[in-house]
Amino acid sequence: MRSSLNINVNGLLLLLCGVNLAGTLGYKPVIIVHGLFDGPKQFLMMSRLIQEAHPGTNVSVIDLYDNMASLKPLWVQVQGFKELLYPIMQEAENGVHLICFSQGGLICRGLLSTLPDHNVQSFISLSSPQAGQYGDTDILKMVFPHYLKARVFHVCYSSVGQKWSICNFWNDPHQRERFLKSSNYLALLNGERPHREMTEWRKNFLRINKLVLIGGPDDGVITPWESSHFGFYDINETIVEMKNQEWYGRDSFGLKTLHARGDLAVYVLSGVKHGYWHSNETVFRGCIEEWLT
Repeated sequence: MRSSLNINVNGLLLLLCGVNLAGTLGYKPVIIVHGLFDGPKQFLMMSRLIQEAHPGTNVSVIDLYDNMASLKPLWVQVQGFKELLYPIMQEAENGVHLICFSQGGLICRGLLSTLPDHNVQSFISLSSPQAGQYGDTDILKMVFPHYLKARVFHVCYSSVGQKWSICNFWNDPHQRERFLKSSNYLALLNGERPHREMTEWRKNFLRINKLVLIGGPDDGVITPWESSHFGFYDINETIVEMKNQEWYGRDSFGLKTLHARGDLAVYVLSGVKHGYWHSNETVFRGCIEEWLT
């Protein structure tokens, strides 16, 4: 089902009374994109917190590729989400905010890179494996129950494997050449595998006013957890921080430029498990609320 679940009870009541508080206070619409095996119901608390902080805000939780359908290839999902998000953007004269959780953060990057006229003000990446995923987690075992992380590349770095979303961002540091040759999503987004749209995608991505990266060491799913801040393993499984990544140095998709502009905010929070980022009030108040004006 392709639809947008619009959770805006306060705004509806105000509009019925002839008052649009969101317009009065200048709150921009917020669009939420869910993660792997998720759907709109996981974001009821987030929607409520947004309404409490900024009454009347138009909050759209996109109801698409929910639950098992979230395993579809990421480029397929990008196209589907694009069809639903773009009309919301067009109606928002002053722009919109994106909150994208887990795998949804990578879908949002695909949207931002390929939409030349998007009007996203804040892109909030909430515990998303922006530099890839490499780890034996419960979610991995659900998808590949008979494989350890060291063997997943046999499946993921194949034409069949690339039809699964998790394989689109599987980044085995011990199989670098295979990743660069086979990855048809993450390697392209990062500009690690050159392609003719790189310049245009970089230009599109840099239309955002603020990139907000949120993650923490107790996540338990994003592996390494530093991937939520564009850090990742080298061949020895030692963390290479964002600023020391090759694609950051080359500024291949605009991250270095955003950082230099002062438009990159990074938050590290301990004690938050992966499934609780979007329902944790401390996370919302401390990391998200200020960017939703």
